[in-house]
Amino acid sequence: MARSSKRNVAYFHDPDVGSYSYGPSHLMKPLRMRITHELCNAYDLLTMMDVQRAERSSAEAMCAFHTDEYIEFLSKVTPETVEDLTFNGNRFGMSQNWDNPAFEGVFEFCSLSAGGSVAAAKTLSSGAAEIAINWAGGLHHAKKAEASGFCYVNDIVLGILELLRVFPRVLYIDIDCHHGDGVEEAFYSSNRVMTCSFHKYGSYFPGTGQLKDRGVRDGFGYAVNVPFRDGLSNGTFHEMFDPIMDKIMEVFQPSAVVLQCGSDSLAGDRLGCFNLTMQGHAHCVQHMRKFNVPLMLLGGGGYTVKNAARAWTYETACALGVEQDLDLRLPYNEFFEWFAPRYRLEVAETNLEDLNPKDGAHKQILQQVLQNLSELKTAPSVGLQDVPRESIGDHLGLTRSETTEIDDLDRKLAQYSRFVYETQEPEPSDRGSEEEESDSGSAASRRRSRRTRNSRKNKRMSILSNEWEELPHMDLYDPHEAVNGARPKRRYFDSGLTWNPKQRVAIVNGYNGNLSVSEAMERGGRGARRHDEMEIDD
Repeated sequence: MARSSKRNVAYFHDPDVGSYSYGPSHLMKPLRMRITHELCNAYDLLTMMDVQRAERSSAEAMCAFHTDEYIEFLSKVTPETVEDLTFNGNRFGMSQNWDNPAFEGVFEFCSLSAGGSVAAAKTLSSGAAEIAINWAGGLHHAKKAEASGFCYVNDIVLGILELLRVFPRVLYIDIDCHHGDGVEEAFYSSNRVMTCSFHKYGSYFPGTGQLKDRGVRDGFGYAVNVPFRDGLSNGTFHEMFDPIMDKIMEVFQPSAVVLQCGSDSLAGDRLGCFNLTMQGHAHCVQHMRKFNVPLMLLGGGGYTVKNAARAWTYETACALGVEQDLDLRLPYNEFFEWFAPRYRLEVAETNLEDLNPKDGAHKQILQQVLQNLSELKTAPSVGLQDVPRESIGDHLGLTRSETTEIDDLDRKLAQYSRFVYETQEPEPSDRGSEEEESDSGSAASRRRSRRTRNSRKNKRMSILSNEWEELPHMDLYDPHEAVNGARPKRRYFDSGLTWNPKQRVAIVNGYNGNLSVSEAMERGGRGARRHDEMEIDD
């Protein structure tokens, strides 16, 4: 194969990444990255790129976005301890009986994924490459303090934060079948990062990504969501993708682009519901490559392993500009038998019907998205100083909020993460409600109004079943401490106070003040509390 690429491409791969397993029956297979690498090698693509093994991301580096408590938990959790450390699956979004199990080496796997994306960002920032590839990245569902949708550490956010050290504006594009909620949430109030997600919306994980979700405060208008119905075909997708990307590049003028190439939008995916071919999916890479802007390509979803490997191999060739030279008959490789019976580099469409053009809804969505982009001001500029997240007055608590803040511990712990927006089924009445909402006030007021709707407060959606399920019950309170049946608020620490209703005194660690210090030490602390209370009741 003749080398015809005019682009300097850096390719990041760690040979250990394919050795990890979410579990024998789990749909997420890290082995797909190894198969992709073998296919690239068989097609002689590796000789055309700067192949690197990235340094693994440290826990400290992950805390650039994630909370230190969550990262410390990830570094210590094992399959044997996960239920205890998460209160039977109630914290951090992990459980052996849920989408995100604590498999052996979960932290090391996350460090490989995040390390590759951060290294790719550094390569682009330094100008050492024009395109950087990390197929082990693209885990776009992970939140600041919890795992979600098979994703534990959000390598995309970490990579974008690294890009923002040099580039004033970054565009994030997500063509995964699932909405890129974790990345959008991280930059929902920022005008330096524009997020654009093309995804299935409705009764489908994660249940977010409505057309009207556009960001808040400085970031209003910089979150773009393009929802689709089942059966998305090449023609409909390209009819939407090309004009939206052209408009974004014109208005936002990004200094760098991050493209998440989740392959579960391909036809025949085990969790996806779209009908894109390999060439239709790779069209996004080809289109964005034309703009000559530093480009990072990441993996993501993709649960039919051989199709994910096919697509990412072909898109590697697209990054190099040699896709026309590829022989679609697969060369022999270590995983050759996996591609039976056709042994070809192709993903053909199925007979799944495209429901998007039926009533012209996709054209209405396209017009609305283009109109929203036209309303944006010129591309935001960035000074040479570090812009604080909040004013000095806000930081010191000297300013008053217009509304009384809800005293909620979880919101305090994740003060820079927005609420997961209200999820609902797309209905014909959405347009009317959208117009009414736009007349009601600013984006901030709309956000406050959503807080009153907490019907799904104690539920979470599964990426496997696409159904809402109840969170496991976690009761850390003494029922006698509740006043008039009201449940007390969760606090940082348990004080150890126990109220004795007969003597009407508070007992601390089983000591009510009638013992000397030496006697109290001999009796012990909390372990002796229950025995003492039984004696008092008698």
